[in-house]
Amino acid sequence: MSLIDRYAVFGHPIKHSKSPRIHGLFAEQTEQVLEYTAQDVPAEHFSTVAEKFFHDGGKGLNCTVPLKELAWSYADYRTERAQLSKAVNTLALQTDGAILGDNTDGVGLVTDLTTNNAISLFGIRILVLGAGGASRGILTPILGQSPKTLVIANRTADKAVKLAAEFHANGPVTGCGFDALENQQFDLILNATSASLSGQLPPLPAGLLAEGGNCYDLAYGNEPTAFVRWGLENHAVKSLDGLGMLVEQAAEAFFIWRGVRPRTQPVIELLNSERPF
Repeated sequence: MSLIDRYAVFGHPIKHSKSPRIHGLFAEQTEQVLEYTAQDVPAEHFSTVAEKFFHDGGKGLNCTVPLKELAWSYADYRTERAQLSKAVNTLALQTDGAILGDNTDGVGLVTDLTTNNAISLFGIRILVLGAGGASRGILTPILGQSPKTLVIANRTADKAVKLAAEFHANGPVTGCGFDALENQQFDLILNATSASLSGQLPPLPAGLLAEGGNCYDLAYGNEPTAFVRWGLENHAVKSLDGLGMLVEQAAEAFFIWRGVRPRTQPVIELLNSERPF
């Protein structure tokens, strides 16, 4: 059994994950001795591989697509934000041997928006595109910032309406289909679908982004996503992708595991400097 504390990210596919690099930079910065690897784990093998990882001395896991719901079920108990999101991206071995499940996606997004990019969410009109797991994981932290309204739009309107109803107690959230966006305006539009990575976009009407508004794609890539480009074409003050969110959610996981909070700005700047745009 290794004497070095071991961590990993599980996903499928996982080859292009930046998480090992990010956590390696965090460990170097905070003088923590640990090992962090990426493992390709299909959904049907998740429980078996996770069980072996912790049995063999692993201390913590990050879980990405398509494993977040499975990680939620795998955890022995969950934080409130994980319980609400019904998705877990961070598993942490506790001193009593139990596995804690948490979701750091939402806090990662809010930190990147408000701290790194000076975009206040208080009193503004927010649109979230998509009603899947990515949306579910960010709603509670966003509503905690007291926006004026939050609308979830989805191809299947019923799914958006149901998701909004689940979070209604947390703030002013409603759901609708994309066709209901006509003649509405928003100060911040968040793309929580993965469609823009393949060049696809929901049918977004002209004038949807208010003057002085911002756009943010939870996905990221080495080239601007289709949604980032849409934001620029529609005169967003800032049209950002999710690289900063990736680093911030990783920092929160690192803090859960190690009790040390790394500085994220140098890591975000380094990763951005390595991109071709």
